[in-house]
Amino acid sequence: MQFAFGAGIVFATQLTDATGAAIALPTPIELGVMQEVSVDISWDTKTLYGGNQFPVDAGRGKGKVSGKAKVARLSGALMNTLVFGQGVTTGMLAYQYDTVGTVVATTVTPTVPGSGTWAGDMGVKDANGNPMKRVASAPATGQYSLASGTYTFAAADVGKTVYISYQYAQTTTGSRIDVLNLPMGYAPSFALDLMAPKNGQQLALHLYKCIGSKYSMGTKQDDYMVPEFDFEGFADASGRVFSVSTNE
Repeated sequence: MQFAFGAGIVFATQLTDATGAAIALPTPIELGVMQEVSVDISWDTKTLYGGNQFPVDAGRGKGKVSGKAKVARLSGALMNTLVFGQGVTTGMLAYQYDTVGTVVATTVTPTVPGSGTWAGDMGVKDANGNPMKRVASAPATGQYSLASGTYTFAAADVGKTVYISYQYAQTTTGSRIDVLNLPMGYAPSFALDLMAPKNGQQLALHLYKCIGSKYSMGTKQDDYMVPEFDFEGFADASGRVFSVSTNE
């Protein structure tokens, strides 16, 4: 007898980008830290009735392959493969959320982590956690002005503790996808492989061509973020939809 246990192992291989151009050298990516995955294979059923209560015949109509997966791994390459297909560049936009505090001088220029550069203001809070007001110039107490990543404060606030949060850009680490507003119908496609092993046996499901239909990210107060994506399978150029293999 054959059984399967656990969330399984899933690989996605991008076949085309969002414009439909074939990927010259497809690279499989494992959907690491898998939480759960489901694949539903369904059909419309058409029934033929005569004068009696129950049908005299039944036929199968349109079919559909759909599924969803919950994957804790956060990866730009994976998101691009599954839903965006618009290319991944090296670099990232990140945020410095200040929880330590800075003692105010007349001007403060935050030290950006790593080799990053300051990119945008995310606000300043005073020692009590109240937001300070940004002004164009000549700040009064409780206010600040900003120019090219340098914060200027009122003389009356010098020596006080403030919390400065900001956005910064990294160009040598991380991944970034700039998603453009493409025409309807444009989407990347990928092949999906699911392996569900136990006791040296495995169920293996290969979907020849899929398209992502939803990608959701949600946070919780005291738990990990586990993004979820939905997908649908369809026939490839050879008319193949899926194959399923078992040891029995």
